[in-house]
Amino acid sequence: MEEEAGEAPGLGGPAAPKDFHFYRMDLYDSEDRLQVFPEGNARARGEVVQAEMSDAARAAVPGKAQRDLEEEVDELVHLYGLDDDHELGDELVDEGMPRIEVSEYPPYGVTGRDAARGQRDWRRSGEEANAEDLGLGGWGSAGQCQDLREAYRYTHGRASEEYECYVIPEEEDEDDAADVFCVTCKTPVRALEVSTEHKEHEVTPLHKALESAKDKIHKNMYKLEKQILEMENFASHLEEVFITVEENFGRQEQNFESHYNEILETLAQKYEEKIQALGEKKKEKLEALYGQLVSCGENLDTCKELMETIEEMCHEEKVDFIKDAVAMTDRLGKFLKTKTDVEISTQPDFDDQTLDFSDVEQLMDSLNSIPAPSAPVINPQAPNSATGSSVRVCWSLYSDDTVESYQLTYRPVRDSSPERDQAEFTMTIKETYCSVTNLVPNTQYEFWVTAQNRAGLSPASERAVYMTAPSPPIVKSKEIRSCEEAALICWESGNLNPVDSYTVELTRAEAPGASGVTESVVGIPTCECLVQLQPRQSYIIYVRALNVGGPSARSQPATVHTTGSCFHLNEHTHHPWLTVSEDGLTVVRGERKAPAREPLPSDARFTRCVAVMGNLIPVRGRHYWEVEVDECSDYTVGVALEDVPKQQDLGANHLSWCMRHTFASSRHRYEFLHNKTTPDIRITVSPRKIGILLDYENSKLSFFNVDISQHLYTFSCQLHRFVHPCFSLEKPGCLKIHNGISMPKHVTFY
Repeated sequence: MEEEAGEAPGLGGPAAPKDFHFYRMDLYDSEDRLQVFPEGNARARGEVVQAEMSDAARAAVPGKAQRDLEEEVDELVHLYGLDDDHELGDELVDEGMPRIEVSEYPPYGVTGRDAARGQRDWRRSGEEANAEDLGLGGWGSAGQCQDLREAYRYTHGRASEEYECYVIPEEEDEDDAADVFCVTCKTPVRALEVSTEHKEHEVTPLHKALESAKDKIHKNMYKLEKQILEMENFASHLEEVFITVEENFGRQEQNFESHYNEILETLAQKYEEKIQALGEKKKEKLEALYGQLVSCGENLDTCKELMETIEEMCHEEKVDFIKDAVAMTDRLGKFLKTKTDVEISTQPDFDDQTLDFSDVEQLMDSLNSIPAPSAPVINPQAPNSATGSSVRVCWSLYSDDTVESYQLTYRPVRDSSPERDQAEFTMTIKETYCSVTNLVPNTQYEFWVTAQNRAGLSPASERAVYMTAPSPPIVKSKEIRSCEEAALICWESGNLNPVDSYTVELTRAEAPGASGVTESVVGIPTCECLVQLQPRQSYIIYVRALNVGGPSARSQPATVHTTGSCFHLNEHTHHPWLTVSEDGLTVVRGERKAPAREPLPSDARFTRCVAVMGNLIPVRGRHYWEVEVDECSDYTVGVALEDVPKQQDLGANHLSWCMRHTFASSRHRYEFLHNKTTPDIRITVSPRKIGILLDYENSKLSFFNVDISQHLYTFSCQLHRFVHPCFSLEKPGCLKIHNGISMPKHVTFY
């Protein structure tokens, strides 16, 4: 045992000195090497340990033994490839002592299996040796050394003492990464392979293929959700039918069982009564016959006795005979005078016993004569149970009645109260639910139901009011306003009765035929909604109306572009002398005389100033549009607050900022008016198209000559409220608005 403990197991060498200390070292990662010594000057402590080891080694291994040990250590060093490792000798022993180190990793040239076998042999022999034989007394016990080993393995992610092979995956070269998608092969490929293996194949950029795949997945998910909803509804209907059939047959079974038991009880009672009556009559007849039989026997005995007595008298002497004959004669006279009943008092024939089964027959008939059912209970309307032309009505029957069918009756409700003269409609249904069709959208209907069987109709249920879903809203395409960050959607309800709320659905129009992801804005109380969008995109907008019956169908689609700012002229604000085109982007003043009297003042419509306003989206940021003008016409363009006085000219108050052009005697005059003041600015090149930049962020309003990219003038104005584009024609002419366009580069500098 001592010999085994003194060897280096698994290495095939001679016994090592008892006072040698073996520390596990990481030969491949010196920075992560376990610090065996406590914090402090490790080198100084290493020198102390070296001195102790040197003295102990010289005392224990003199002369030849020491040389043998050195030769064995040299072989181990050469075997483990440590000849060039200069980093290890400075930490444990000095130059005159052999250095023995055990690594967690196998040396170069040694397989993982051999190294693992050597480590297992080492550990097995170490477990058999005690702490003193291991030479651990100089620094600590074997348990402390084992704790250090376990701590070292824990910090390096090793869960066991067995040797583990760590494989570091090679990083993928970024140049070799797939960046295109082969539609033909349906696989990602590198751009270099397109010209070789996938030369004639259809390819597309990888990000577009990814977006297309996501869109297809979302589309399929939407279809799957719709199919799941339909299947769930069908399963719900099927379950209701199943429950109804089960309840009806269950009630019939209970009814049959109850009547059958009642019939059996009646028959048993009648049997007992008949048996008891027959027994009493039998007893009565037998007792009567038995009494008659006893009486007859007694008479017969008397007759026999008299005959015997008479025969004895005949053999007597005359004197005795006469004496006895006189007495016998009296006796016979008395006996013969007694009447003997020789008729049977009770006839042996059985009476005809007629059994009365009328009550049993009534019970048998009652099996087929069930009572009329009780009144059903109609359920209140469930959410999303209606469309614009149909509702789903449900009811239940809480009694044990047997029902063959139901009669559902309904009529419309007008002004929140059903009118008695309204036509009523009746339907016959087998189940406890019914989908009523051909109804008017967003209308209330009053429903009630009765149950019936062969016995008759039940009383009517309570009345319940159901409501159909609304009609689809009507989107006002001309009133839709947008910018690069948002859009203001306007619509009409399309329903006579009010609805609860509206839902706006947005789908990004990626490409023709592509189905994008639908986003929804819900709970909108009014007929307009401001939605946030992404810049430079196209969206398809739908609107739904909702009430207690459910959502309406989608409205007709409306397209919104978030390139620049889009708006239309407000027809409710234009002066009577102006005409707004159908597309809402052109205003014309024709050759007409002034009316006899001025139009009445109005808060919305211009009366004195021949002008019109545009509906710009109420979103802060930068808005840009252009106005095509006639060089020889008098016009005014700019912005104004909504409550600008309609009886004053644009620019004549502090609520409007405008550029005015007047043409007289072949001279052009340009003014930039605000509160009746204008700077002294001369414009040499008359613009035919004016660009207007409204910058809320910097509180500026700028004008540009679009044709030559020239900046004309900039107002510095405090815009605490939203303003609207405004246009005025002092003489006959035309102004054409261009919006929904990207901001030119020369404009972005202002």
